[in-house]
Amino acid sequence: MTANRPIPRPGVLDIAPYVPGKSSAPGVDKVYKLSSNESPLGPSPKAIAAYQAAAPRLEDYPDGAVTELRTAIGRAFGLDPARIVCGAGSDDLLNLLAHAYLRDGDEVLYSQHGFLMYPIYTLGHGGKPIAVPEKNYTVDIDAMIAAVTARTRIVFIANPNNPTGTYVPFDEIKRLQQALPPHVILVLDAAYAEYVQRNDYEAGIELVATSENVVMCRTFSKIHGLAAVRLGWLYGPASIVDALNRVRNPFNVNTPAMKAGIAAIGDAAHLEASVAHNNKWLAWTSQEIEKLGFKVTPSVANFVLIHFPETQGKTAADADAFLTKRGIILRRVAGYGLPNALRMTIGTEEANRLVVDALKDFVGTKA
Repeated sequence: MTANRPIPRPGVLDIAPYVPGKSSAPGVDKVYKLSSNESPLGPSPKAIAAYQAAAPRLEDYPDGAVTELRTAIGRAFGLDPARIVCGAGSDDLLNLLAHAYLRDGDEVLYSQHGFLMYPIYTLGHGGKPIAVPEKNYTVDIDAMIAAVTARTRIVFIANPNNPTGTYVPFDEIKRLQQALPPHVILVLDAAYAEYVQRNDYEAGIELVATSENVVMCRTFSKIHGLAAVRLGWLYGPASIVDALNRVRNPFNVNTPAMKAGIAAIGDAAHLEASVAHNNKWLAWTSQEIEKLGFKVTPSVANFVLIHFPETQGKTAADADAFLTKRGIILRRVAGYGLPNALRMTIGTEEANRLVVDALKDFVGTKA
């Protein structure tokens, strides 16, 4: 075919652009945004102060090696800083993995209702995304193992998963890793790890430490409340870290973000308060919404997936419109293959109670 304009590489035009959760409600004065899994407590005051303190030196390039932040992360988790890579959010690191390791036609596995950026990054680098069916809205390890072929190069597992909130026990993650060929990278996306209160869960540090084909990604956007600054980190084998450092932007983390991250990871009291708030209101919100007759997928993260019937006037789309008129913004997840569900971030006490009260009124409306 002769083109009369530049044509992107194969796969790019097959990408359905990512659509973030909405953040506004036209005609409503006060909006309660519960669509993006943001922290209701916000960032640590120490992180805010550190961010602001960096302002007088904005003319200087940041440290391309992100040395101070990697050292702080290493100290907090008992890790070798040399095996840590930082990025502009964990999204940046997921993209770097696809960039460094995918060749045209390579296959990437991810779960049926997994994070939408997995197929986007795969297609953007010439790969073929394979959505593996889940079981009870949870990653099916047997199905993942069965889906591996000679073309598989990366397996993305969000644990806990977004938008379902479910998780896979560590023994099952180890079983998956043991079944993978050694050249296949297992990516454990642990963006919500700090919220999990289960004895059989492990974010991935142990498996990375003992394997050559496993990496773990973490973010400062959720529990640390630093979504605006875009900051994430990866812990991996030395060989993978070396490859990523060869292809990443040398200044992919800005100085104010680094300083805020260092302060945030050192504020244990704020972290504990965030976990305690989520523990209380995750349980309360789930129970109160189920009392209204809706199914809520059991979640270990900072959000719940609420399922609605297909009945006219009572669908997820109807509920979304009803809530939006009251200034309550939840997340439509039809793009994740869940057209009859809404995802709700656990918010402040006021916001959580308002959602429950609004859903009570929604249940009482005539279809």
